[in-house]
Amino acid sequence: MSDRAVLVTGAAGFIGFHVARQLLAQGRPVVGLDIVNDYYDPKLKEARIEILKRDSNFTFERLDLADRAAMKSFFAQHRFPTVIHLAAQAGVRYSLENPHAYVDANIEGFINVLEGCRHNDCGHLLFASSSSVYGSNTKLPFSVQDSVDHPISLYAASKKANELIAHAYSHLYRIPATGLRFFTVYGPWGRPDMAMFLFAKAIVNGEPIKLFNHGEMRRDFTYVDDVSEAIVRLADRPPTGNPEWSGQDPDPATSSAPWKIYNIGNNRPEELLHVVSLLEKEFDCTARKEMLPMQPGDVPATYADIDDLFRDIGFRPATKIEHGIAQFAKWYREYHNFNGRAR
Repeated sequence: MSDRAVLVTGAAGFIGFHVARQLLAQGRPVVGLDIVNDYYDPKLKEARIEILKRDSNFTFERLDLADRAAMKSFFAQHRFPTVIHLAAQAGVRYSLENPHAYVDANIEGFINVLEGCRHNDCGHLLFASSSSVYGSNTKLPFSVQDSVDHPISLYAASKKANELIAHAYSHLYRIPATGLRFFTVYGPWGRPDMAMFLFAKAIVNGEPIKLFNHGEMRRDFTYVDDVSEAIVRLADRPPTGNPEWSGQDPDPATSSAPWKIYNIGNNRPEELLHVVSLLEKEFDCTARKEMLPMQPGDVPATYADIDDLFRDIGFRPATKIEHGIAQFAKWYREYHNFNGRAR
């Protein structure tokens, strides 16, 4: 990786914050970009940014991905050798309420990032996709070799679109691009709209935990330090194209263009009820459970096949759910100044 700064978009976000910290810990200069919107509590995002600013190798830019002129100027100024694009409008259920937010950030914003890479000699673009792209697929574990043509939420469709648009740019302009399909990332500084945080908040406040599909849900919970380690390793391995790729029998995960897709998961799905029981232990309280039907756009199980990740960078996530939840709970107590038994 060049001595020039790495761009991390979404640096105020959960995964972006941890990736930026890992790069900085390796002595790499980082420019973090984020609009710091109010999809969830901006105070949490600002706190992450303040931590990153303690490192003199970190520079922060508050910028809207959808602002075409500003993004063009920003990329021309820095000419990043590596771009780790993690900014997006996240959330499956929110996409039912505010679809235009997904078009603005995940489609228009993504095009602006790709154009910035195209015109400024970017050597490698890594971009966030999602396990949501597997949609109606029921064959487990989910493999990058599987077809993903049946998304069941706008969020998932926008991420599938990112993969396709990135491929077109890789084919046309030879931009090395790596798509990262994340599977239920959790850990310290996590997102308040995700299961782990929602469960902890409910337990601490004595409120009912909403368990969809009547609690019969399994998720491939992946600890954030494992995720950031995989991303930083992949950043140094831009794809060069698969010489064996054939249009007669196309591999969905690779291409003759310098483009590749990876699952970033734990390869070990956990029952949500087991996750709740571990949180109950950490917070010393029995959760109130509210069993609800399946929500539109949701899936009963996620489970990642990560053989490609191990083959290419020798990496498998190593954090057990018990340790990861203990670390998350420790951070949660400290961040919220919670010292006693849950109410």
